[in-house]
Amino acid sequence: MELIYEGKAKRVYDKGDRLVLEFKDEVTAFDGARRDVATSKGELAATLSSVLFNYLRDAGVENHFLAQTAPNALEVVKTRSIPLEVIVRFKAYGSYLKRMPYVKPLHQFSKPLAELHLKDDKLHDPLILPQDAVEGGVVGEEELDTMFRTALNAAEALRSLYSAVNCDFVDVKFEFGRVGGRLILIDEISGDTFRLLCNGEHLDKEYYRKTGDAAGLVQRYRLLLEVTKKALGISRAK
Repeated sequence: MELIYEGKAKRVYDKGDRLVLEFKDEVTAFDGARRDVATSKGELAATLSSVLFNYLRDAGVENHFLAQTAPNALEVVKTRSIPLEVIVRFKAYGSYLKRMPYVKPLHQFSKPLAELHLKDDKLHDPLILPQDAVEGGVVGEEELDTMFRTALNAAEALRSLYSAVNCDFVDVKFEFGRVGGRLILIDEISGDTFRLLCNGEHLDKEYYRKTGDAAGLVQRYRLLLEVTKKALGISRAK
């Protein structure tokens, strides 16, 4: 397989009409300014992503996941990725608080807030207006509507899942790709891409941002996988 891309968390290999995502045992924060080895993180992130992609597919959210082909690798549908991120927020946290100081941390929004960001590390993934993406020729208006609708549906499904085990799903980042004339969810769904508070503790990368403790992050990712499997068991029992 040909290595076609390497990012902070994954390597992407070309496999004809499919791609293989290899998750790395590394953790970064602040656009790569902080970086550490995190043994077993790749396997935990890949496994959680496979579990959650399957859960979302069952919930009616189409995505690129095909199979987990190794402990730290996923085989996925090849798409043309769109350089945008949709962040769905249920509570105020992170960069939202920097731009809106009138809102207290973890304020519950009256309805989910969906943001659009340009995916560009050099520009620090800036918040943009939907019209910016359309005027820049990145997406059409109908595609943008689909992205927002899909992101909101997926976020609500994840929040519902974790509420079954009394965990607080704070926010989540989604990415999309084009395949066969349609948009589907791509990338990963893990503690690297969402915030989850269980008993007031972060089981996500926010822990590493705050502490710089890579070993502690891996422990929390193990717990996150356990919590997810428990939540799925409760959800299926219903």
